[in-house]
Amino acid sequence: MTLLGTVINIHRFGAAVRLADGRLASVPASELEAHRATFQESLSAHRRLRLAAREGGHGLCVVLADFVTDEPSATSLTDEVFEERLADYLRETEEWAPPDQPQPFERHLTRKRRRAAQFSRD
Repeated sequence: MTLLGTVINIHRFGAAVRLADGRLASVPASELEAHRATFQESLSAHRRLRLAAREGGHGLCVVLADFVTDEPSATSLTDEVFEERLADYLRETEEWAPPDQPQPFERHLTRKRRRAAQFSRD
């Protein structure tokens, strides 16, 4: 759905837009950074923008309609290189805590309990 609106405020978390029907909508920070010049011009010149409504968690969220595509984005939620590096790191750290001994945090807590027992008022 295409809406018309004017930017009324630009702030740290995005922008606020007054739509032609009087409602307020928010522009996400990522959208603002991607098209800052367009939003700045709308704010200073009170120029209306063509906006597209997006599903937001709270309230109405809009983005520039000229840059909206109907195709689903091919955003990958996994990073194979990162996952491999993390797996390598976890394999390396397995040596640090042999399975037949208490884990490092358990050894640490045991030492703390023994030290605290020295100072108890029993």
